[in-house]
Amino acid sequence: MSYLGSFGNAEEARVPPRVMPNQGLARNGSMIWPNFLVGQDDKPVRVILIDDDEHMQRVVAQELMVDPRTLLVGMASSVKEGRRLIKQHEFDVMLVDVNLNDGLGFSLIELMKFQRPSAEAIMFSIMESDEQVLRAFEVGATGYLVKHSWFGNYPQAVLQVANGGAYITPHLARRLIQKFDARNNPSPRAAASCSSESELLSEREKEVLRNVANGYTSAEIATRLEISMLTVNSHIKNIYRKLRVRTRAQAVQFAALRKLF
Repeated sequence: MSYLGSFGNAEEARVPPRVMPNQGLARNGSMIWPNFLVGQDDKPVRVILIDDDEHMQRVVAQELMVDPRTLLVGMASSVKEGRRLIKQHEFDVMLVDVNLNDGLGFSLIELMKFQRPSAEAIMFSIMESDEQVLRAFEVGATGYLVKHSWFGNYPQAVLQVANGGAYITPHLARRLIQKFDARNNPSPRAAASCSSESELLSEREKEVLRNVANGYTSAEIATRLEISMLTVNSHIKNIYRKLRVRTRAQAVQFAALRKLF
């Protein structure tokens, strides 16, 4: 189902808002909302929703349609329908489930970033996987919500990312912060592991990685180090393998966290 289904037209399902300007604030329903932020009565944030869980789709759609600051313009329940939705509709924010019946939502975020580069994406899932969260942000999401969380607020998440922020379910954010702190303040055993990781890289590989961190291309690194570009790329492949990463950004982040250079 690629449209609004039983909800009919999104405009018809909206709750009529009341506007009460007051010292730079506008009252939307029962909520005070500054009039300098995106998401006003006359120009709500346009949202598309992609989820194959019919019950959850209805719950999220209802939240979005009740809030006058958000406008639901389309719904889909698969990757295939989601692609069509992205291409056919003008929208500001996409809410997409991780696991759809014919594939993963990550591919839709990548398509959205190509087709609608100014749009934002929020991924949501019943799973609380740190790896999924990190991958969602890697492919371009600016929000991640856990389904059925007491702290889940879909209109608020939409408004947050539409106004240039990021949104993540609070307890999941806390866990990621704790993991980050553990990396920055390793135990003696972890510190020893970091030391062994550092020893894995040769001095030349560390030199190449420092140049990568400074933004130099392979060709520029080859010129600076007076070696061939083939040799530079060979060093980079070895760095990826030794640090167990897949991109330059991941390699630099990994090395910086572990003070490998």
